[in-house]
Amino acid sequence: MAKVLFITETDLKRHTIVDGNVDNNKLLQYVEIAQDTHIQQYLGTKLTDKLLSEIENSTIEDVGKEDYLKLLKNHVKPMLIHWAMVEYLPFAAYTLANKGMYKHQSENSESVNKSEVDFLVEKQRSIAQHYTRRFIEYMCANRSKYPEYNDNTTGDVYPSSESNYGGWVL
Repeated sequence: MAKVLFITETDLKRHTIVDGNVDNNKLLQYVEIAQDTHIQQYLGTKLTDKLLSEIENSTIEDVGKEDYLKLLKNHVKPMLIHWAMVEYLPFAAYTLANKGMYKHQSENSESVNKSEVDFLVEKQRSIAQHYTRRFIEYMCANRSKYPEYNDNTTGDVYPSSESNYGGWVL
């Protein structure tokens, strides 16, 4: 059974530089990684599970679930789109196949160098952090609408409200 994700390939391609012709199988693993590592860190286990359950059961748009739909559309999706790009970009040019690992090149294009990829990753990280800060601010102001946000127990991931991504502050 396929893993339930907060975004679709279309969401990722529509809101990033990923071309519509990119094989979805090359993207999905990075969406999963970003959802499991970055998104769950900020939502916590219980709220993550609640949203995934609503999506899986196709009840996210039901009457009475408007707050969850708003959270998903306005906060979770934008965060996941850009965190997925942070995870995907370093690997985008590479394929591991039976004959080894190779880097894609086209006759009528030029491969980017490492510093250009690093720049793109950091730009996506900056955008992801912006949406994450917006999510944290929204949750601080609206946590009573989402009881699962504060309902984690031992063994669960507790939501992080830390949005300080910078380096040293003197």
